[in-house]
Amino acid sequence: MAYQAGGPRPQLRQVPQSLEAQAYLQDYAALLDAVPFPSLVVDHRWDVVLANGAFETLFRGVGPHPTAMPGDNFLRFVLFHPDAGTVLAEHESSWCLPMLANFAAAVEQHGHDHGLQSILRDIAQDPIMDAAYRHGLPHWIRSVGQEAVEHDGAVRPLVHPDPRWGSTCRIVGETPKTLHDMGYTRLTLVLREARRPAPATRRTGRPGRGRRAAGHLSVVPATEA
Repeated sequence: MAYQAGGPRPQLRQVPQSLEAQAYLQDYAALLDAVPFPSLVVDHRWDVVLANGAFETLFRGVGPHPTAMPGDNFLRFVLFHPDAGTVLAEHESSWCLPMLANFAAAVEQHGHDHGLQSILRDIAQDPIMDAAYRHGLPHWIRSVGQEAVEHDGAVRPLVHPDPRWGSTCRIVGETPKTLHDMGYTRLTLVLREARRPAPATRRTGRPGRGRRAAGHLSVVPATEA
């Protein structure tokens, strides 16, 4: 959805009923495309209403899929696209389970929505996804706490095709009142620049055991984690 000043405005993926709402979203699309980080606007089904050029760049390497493209329905992409894990690192724990938790809340609030029911049927037809939704998800929420379900503020691993970006992003929810009243939510993936490798230093003294990789438990060898 690249937009350049003076050029044609991007087309809305969904068309709201009122002309005023359409005009607002057209202007909001121009604002969205000025943001350097991947940003999207979704409805309660996670159907993508707007997405900027940075969002499309992030997912440009994923292959085609009949129902789970990131620019169509982001929830379906996370759950069902075979390439999702190539961009969304630590896919199951950092992306899939939080999205399933969000989906469960949406079903509770909009249980008769046809779009949500369609996703629910697809989950039920996938034995692994169905087990994760019905059994794994409640256990995960009890283990990590309700705060891990929230997208806003979460730092999650990411693999960007541009090597200047680092391996994580922070999800920032920034939904203005007008979008909220339309039933839409905006999320931005704030990228971090990749850390430059520290210059090599010559070590002196007795040779010892190397430092354990950051993030590993002291009782678990790094090669086994």
